[in-house]
Amino acid sequence: MHNVSACYEFDFAHPAEKLWSVVADTPRWNEAAGVPKYTAREETQPDGSVKVFGQLSIVGRTIEWEELPVSWIQNRWFEQIRAFRNGPLRTLTARAQVTGRGERSVLSYEVELEPKNLLGTLIARRIVKQFGKDAARLLASAERALSAGQPDLFEVHTHLPKAARQRAREIAKKVEASPYGHGLAQHLVDYIVGAQEVDLWSMRPIALARRWRVEPRIAIELCLQAVRDGLLESRWDILCPRCRVSKASSFAMSDFPEGVHCPACNIDYDLDFAANVEITFSPSPAVRPVEYGHYCRTGPGATPHIKAQLTVQPGVRRALPALLAPGNYRLRTLEAGGELDVQWSGGGFPEVGVSGNAVYSDAVAAPGEIVLRNEGDSARTVLIEDRSWLRDVLTAERVTTLQAFRDLFSDQVLRPGDDVKIRNITFMFTDLVDSTTMFAEIGDAGAYHVVREHFSLLGDVAREYDGTIVKTIGDGIHAAFNTPDTAFRAAIAMQKKVAEFNSARGREKMAIRIGLHAGSSISVTLNGRLDYYGNTVNLAARLEGQGGAGEITMSQAFIDDAAVKPLLQHHDVRQRTVRLKGFDEELPVYQVTP
Repeated sequence: MHNVSACYEFDFAHPAEKLWSVVADTPRWNEAAGVPKYTAREETQPDGSVKVFGQLSIVGRTIEWEELPVSWIQNRWFEQIRAFRNGPLRTLTARAQVTGRGERSVLSYEVELEPKNLLGTLIARRIVKQFGKDAARLLASAERALSAGQPDLFEVHTHLPKAARQRAREIAKKVEASPYGHGLAQHLVDYIVGAQEVDLWSMRPIALARRWRVEPRIAIELCLQAVRDGLLESRWDILCPRCRVSKASSFAMSDFPEGVHCPACNIDYDLDFAANVEITFSPSPAVRPVEYGHYCRTGPGATPHIKAQLTVQPGVRRALPALLAPGNYRLRTLEAGGELDVQWSGGGFPEVGVSGNAVYSDAVAAPGEIVLRNEGDSARTVLIEDRSWLRDVLTAERVTTLQAFRDLFSDQVLRPGDDVKIRNITFMFTDLVDSTTMFAEIGDAGAYHVVREHFSLLGDVAREYDGTIVKTIGDGIHAAFNTPDTAFRAAIAMQKKVAEFNSARGREKMAIRIGLHAGSSISVTLNGRLDYYGNTVNLAARLEGQGGAGEITMSQAFIDDAAVKPLLQHHDVRQRTVRLKGFDEELPVYQVTP
C-alpha cells in the first residue's frame, strides 16, 4: 500500500514565535480541531526505558498505538509519530516547520499516514483532507485573537445547561460577597464557561493572575474562596522532581501518600512542600463537568518548558540551529538517568553529552546552535529544559502561608505523626510589651478589648503582605510568610499601624516587639491545625524576646537575604551579639526601630 500524505503551507500575519505558540500547542490545537480524547499508559521495558501507549475507542473498537518520542526545537519545527498496534493504519506522522519572515511567518505542515489495507487508505485520505480544513480554520482564529490581543486563540462553543449557568451566577454572588472575591468572581465564571477543556483540568491561579493583570495573591484567594463556595474543586498534585509531571494526586492533605514512584523516570521520591506538592483547581461538576484525558500527551505544547527534545542514535553527534534565551536550564534525557543544571548567560550553549546514564558538558556549541552527542550504545532522547516554568506552580509551601488558606481550610491538615519538609519559610513572632501594666491601668475588660483589636490589626497586615497567622500565643502572634522581604515590609507596617492605633486612642498606649528569622522547617499537625516545628521556628521566637517596644529584631540569615538588604538601607540597623536559650553559641542579632 502507498502512503497517503499532503503538505500544507499557510501564511501567518504574526512573527514566528507567535505562530509557534499556536501550532506547537498540540493539546489545545487538537481539542479545537475536534480530535477525541484518549487514555495513555507507561510501560517500563526490560532495559529500564519506558514506552508510552495511547488508546482510543472508536465505534466500539479499541485502537492502540505507541507514541514515539516527539522531536522539536522551539520556534522552529517538530515531528510526531504514532505507530499503531492494531487497526487499519500502521503509522501517522505530523511534521511542522515555522519560518519567520519579519513581522510575518510561514507554516509548512506535512501529514503522512501509512495504511495497512484499502480501508486504511480511505481513512487516511479522509484524515489528510480534513486536517487541511481544520488547520486553515484554526490558524485564522488564532490570527484574529492575536490581532485583538485576546488570550484565547481558538473559539470555544460550550453549551452548559440553564441550571448550571444559574448555579454559577449564584455562587459568584457568594464569592463576591466574601473578603476574597476582589471583583473577579464573574471573570472566573466566564473563564470556566468559555475556556477549553485543556485549560480547566489543572487551573493555576498564578497564570490566571497574569491573564487578569492582578497580583497573584488576589487570584489565589479568589480560587480558594471559589472552592469553599462550590464553584471550583481543589487537588494536590505531587510532581516528579525530574520530569515535573504529576504522578499522584490527593484531595486532602490527610490522604497524602508516604512516597511516590515515577515510572517514566524510574525513581521513587518523597513529598516536598516547597518543590513538588502543587495545588491546582478545576470547575465543580455541578457547574461544568470536565473529563480528564489526553488530546496530545507528548507534543511540545504539553511540556512548553522543554525547549528542545531530540532522539540521538548511538555514536551520533547532532548539531542543529536553535535560538535559546539566556537563563537557567536543565540538561537530561527522557530516559531514566542523570541530569545537569546550567546557568547560561549567552554565547555558545553548552554541548550536551550522553554516555550511558550520565549527562555532561565538556564543550560549547557555536552561537545559534545546539550540539547533542550520544557516546553510549543505545538511543537516547535528549532534553533541554527551561527551569523558569515553575513560576506558575502554586506550591503547598506558598499557599499554606496565606491567611485565606488558614481562614477557609483549617481542616486541611496532615495525618497525625506525618511531617513534610518545608524550605525557605520566614517566621514572625510578636508580643505586647508590658501588657501587665496595661491590664492594671485600664482594667481586664478594656485591656482584653485592646488585645483583640491588636490581633485583628496584625492579622490584616499579615494578609496584605501574603502571610498568615499560624496561631496566637498569649499576647502575641506566630505568623509565616513566603519570603523575608514581605515579612520585613509587614513588620514595618505593623509598627506603623500600632502607632496609628495609639494616636487614635489617646492614653490606651500599646507597643509590640517583633522577631524575624528565615530558614527551613517541617510542617506538622498539632491540635488539629497545620503548624511548623524546628530550630528555625525556635530561633524566631527567641529573637522576639530580645527586642524592646517598637523594635524589630532579625537574624543573620534574615538580613542576608538579597531582597531584604536594600530595604534595610532606609533604617538605622543596630547589631549586637546575644546568647539565646536553647542555642549553644552566641549569635548576632540586628535591630531596627521604624
